[in-house]
Amino acid sequence: MDNQIKKYLFDIQESILSIESFLGEKRNFFEYQKNKMLRRAVEREFEIIGEAMNNILKFDNDFPISSKHLIIGMRNRVIHGYDKIDDGIIWGAIVRHLPILKQEINDFLQ
Repeated sequence: MDNQIKKYLFDIQESILSIESFLGEKRNFFEYQKNKMLRRAVEREFEIIGEAMNNILKFDNDFPISSKHLIIGMRNRVIHGYDKIDDGIIWGAIVRHLPILKQEINDFLQ
């Protein structure tokens, strides 16, 4: 695996761990929704994840991450549509997609 791709995978892994740390063990959507600083921190980590994935695809457009285009789409929505961010969509990505992405990234880095 190319060292640059590996660097971006580490960046994604770090952002996933940061999101998990920010949310803590008791993941509560209503607490997330009430805490602007927490929402902004999570959104920033999604920006980093999406940008890193975009950079990976510049090296290898067929890199086998299951939701690579959804990840980049999320990044674009957070950056360019900041005024239309839906907390429910972000939360859904955290609950449904982040664990799968985490497993895929961990598998690649082992």
